[in-house]
Amino acid sequence: MWDERYSGTEFAFGKKPNDFLRETFEQIPTGGHVLCLAEGEGRNAIFLAQQGYSVTAMDMSEVGLTKATQLAKDRGVTITTQVADLAYYPFGTNKWDAIVSIWAHVPDALRQHIHAQIVTALKPNGVFIVEAYTKEQLETDAIGGPPASQIERFGSLENLQSELVALKEVIGIERLRMVSEGKRHQGLSAVVQFVGKK
Repeated sequence: MWDERYSGTEFAFGKKPNDFLRETFEQIPTGGHVLCLAEGEGRNAIFLAQQGYSVTAMDMSEVGLTKATQLAKDRGVTITTQVADLAYYPFGTNKWDAIVSIWAHVPDALRQHIHAQIVTALKPNGVFIVEAYTKEQLETDAIGGPPASQIERFGSLENLQSELVALKEVIGIERLRMVSEGKRHQGLSAVVQFVGKK
């Protein structure tokens, strides 16, 4: 599905970074190593590379990451890409200064598995930056997020707080905000935003 979505010349979610990431990236230790989860066509990873971070973009779509590599080259930066499935991705131990999860919607069990690994994978003072749609998105007219048939994939502040108790909550909020990211994320959207620090 994702290879097909990313196969055109157009960028499905645009080329600009996510607004919440742009507002919070300075929480990441200067010049640190950052892992971007489910990074698709690379817009967030490239933005972070432009800020002087060493960035790894992982995604299950080789097509998306090929576009990411080319976009990075066009913008004069370098990113590392890894084609991988989040269910089997080796996060490592004390490896990352930040892990970024923007719209990475997965089922409950996998989310819990990922969150447990993230705590271990972050270095001391490392941060986890998250933005995800909440189930309230289904009540809006906005475009974006999982379908109603995959309601367990939506995020919530309650889940983040309960599964990431080992991190100090710097930001934690559910809110409505305008999202404009390509054709696939548009409108007044229901989101959860979270920054946790180890």
